[in-house]
Amino acid sequence: MGKKMVLTGNHSVSYGALLSRVEVISAYPITPQTQIVELLSEFVADKILNAIFVNVESEHSAMSACIGASAAGARAFTATSAQGLALMHEMLHWAAGARLPIVMANVNRAMAPPWSVWTDQNDSLAQRDTGWMQIYCESNQEVLDTVIQAYKVSEQVLLPTMLVLDAFVLSHTAEPVEVYDQELVDEYLPPYEAKYRLEPGKPQAFGSLADARTYFEFRYKMQKAMEKAVGLIEKEGELFGEMFGRKYGLVEEFMMDDADYILVTSGTITSTAKVVVRELQKEGEKVGLLKMRVLRPFPFETVRKALGDRKKVAVIDRNISFGHHGVFYQEIKSALYPLEKRPQVFGYIPGLGGRDVTPQDIRDMYFDMKKREKVEEIIWKGVKL
Repeated sequence: MGKKMVLTGNHSVSYGALLSRVEVISAYPITPQTQIVELLSEFVADKILNAIFVNVESEHSAMSACIGASAAGARAFTATSAQGLALMHEMLHWAAGARLPIVMANVNRAMAPPWSVWTDQNDSLAQRDTGWMQIYCESNQEVLDTVIQAYKVSEQVLLPTMLVLDAFVLSHTAEPVEVYDQELVDEYLPPYEAKYRLEPGKPQAFGSLADARTYFEFRYKMQKAMEKAVGLIEKEGELFGEMFGRKYGLVEEFMMDDADYILVTSGTITSTAKVVVRELQKEGEKVGLLKMRVLRPFPFETVRKALGDRKKVAVIDRNISFGHHGVFYQEIKSALYPLEKRPQVFGYIPGLGGRDVTPQDIRDMYFDMKKREKVEEIIWKGVKL
């Protein structure tokens, strides 16, 4: 089946890319993701991975190189964080609009200024409308597994995927990870055969001007691809579970049977919240947890089914959309809006810039939500003024 290794989150990404047999890696270092591409460069140099490793002068160029490689039919990979992801912004639109199945790891790092290398989700969430699928990982094992699944889904719907992991909490923390046999991964993820590609001797136009008579339909087809991806993520997650013993979906329901009150989390806060939910249930509290794994495409029906008949929901956001609310809160609230009967939804914002979110913090948020009668859309947790 494979072997157990003690890996950081960053190196879990590297091994996921290795097992996926990526063919082109374009890299520019930025804390805290640098270790991902460093290890991949060693795999290439030691001929463990048969790939081209491209050193570039910026993150904008890193994504540009991936776009060129993917357009030529290669399986392309890169990784970044924060300001680097922001510098890629123009090319993220290009990759998605060109329908290229690139996979990128983004290590969530708070945006500057002021400078920070610690975690929150504003860097990736600022890119949610670029046409990239986004998957938020809880553990190092999920990180490795998600790289492999991302290629499987992206190459079927022809959209790029960004897998996201928390800076330092995952990226630089080591835990046991199962690294699968290459033969089994090859069975799950066959080589990529691009239907359309740049080829010498077969001139075609890619990325040409589209006027008002045709542009609209390109965007319509991107949306339809996102909608198709909802079912594919579930399907491929189930197949992954059958082959590798770990099933993944759009969300994860944790101890939600008969729960009136639900905590909604993403990333590593989920692991802390699971401990708290177990404790609270032992104390007689009717509480459960919904982990948001996939943000794009948004799993509307799954979320409605999971939350629609509850009394209250507390969404814990490690991010803020300035002038609005927490981003996952916005998404959850909009998904539930069409329901005639829907729970009260409260928005909590803790942990920006990597500040610890402790079990006691989560307990406090739960009891605060439970006692409130009027919905509050931004409830700050841990601000020190």
